[in-house]
Amino acid sequence: MFKKRNLVSRLWLKHTDRTLYKQYKWELKNQKQLQFANFITEAEKLTSPAKIKKYAEENGKIRLSHSGNAGDIIYALPTIEAIRRFTNARIELYLRLGQPLILSGYNSHPLGNVMLNQKMADMLIELLRPQSYIDFVGIHSDQTIDIDLDYFRAGGIPLDKGNIARWCSYLTGVNPTLWKPWLTVEPDTTFANTIVMARSERYRNYTINYKFMNQYSDIAFIGVESEYNDIRKTIPHIRWVQVEDFMQMARIIAGAKFFMGNQSFPYSIAEGLKVPRILETSFEVINVVPEGNDGFDFFFQEHLESLVSTLNSRKK
Repeated sequence: MFKKRNLVSRLWLKHTDRTLYKQYKWELKNQKQLQFANFITEAEKLTSPAKIKKYAEENGKIRLSHSGNAGDIIYALPTIEAIRRFTNARIELYLRLGQPLILSGYNSHPLGNVMLNQKMADMLIELLRPQSYIDFVGIHSDQTIDIDLDYFRAGGIPLDKGNIARWCSYLTGVNPTLWKPWLTVEPDTTFANTIVMARSERYRNYTINYKFMNQYSDIAFIGVESEYNDIRKTIPHIRWVQVEDFMQMARIIAGAKFFMGNQSFPYSIAEGLKVPRILETSFEVINVVPEGNDGFDFFFQEHLESLVSTLNSRKK
């Protein structure tokens, strides 16, 4: 039976028997994974399609919660859609505000030290409310929750690799359809000849230079002011489009000639819409994967420039 050692015991083992210490570290990792699995799959949690379907039949609805980040919520939608599809139950989604955000490996985040605040939630709700598989979306206060979609943060799922859009499916056992659109909006056709860009301070590929984009005349940027001021140093003529909510952002992305961005919130919308899109992939964290038609990603400058040229030459 595995027994966890205290600090002194671990240090002593590390310096006196490296082979046994490595064996202990391996057993400790396995124990943590086992504890996480037991936590997720304990009997009362709705963590399998059979449990979810039975609960839906008995109660007629499924109440889910999520605390953000905003992009994580967008990537949770395919799993929510799949739950609705196989249960045909009423789906209620509650957004939790003010959960702490741990900043690591990048400079800053637009929301500071929380994952979701009231303003961001209100902007999200405008986009989520019209989606056909969500019957209600609102702010969580004291409502009973049937499935907490934040369980992926409990420590057992590696969050720096794979595909964000599968995190919630790992918790529920419900397989999402990721190659089809899971967001529906009316495109803003005034952007039909416009390349739309977004580039957050996080998850950048620092080998890439966007100076070559100066040869393209109509480029719009959607993002916060600090991000716009940064990209404008490289592409002086790029214009900044400030959106009132994320439905407006989605309509712009849906109507654009094509979208390009890094692993940030606007890209999650492009992925959900399945518009022609180019993903700037970070070498450090690879957890966003384009799936379905017209999704492209890259590591290297030559490939980026080729993709932009190809998509720009297409007829809208």
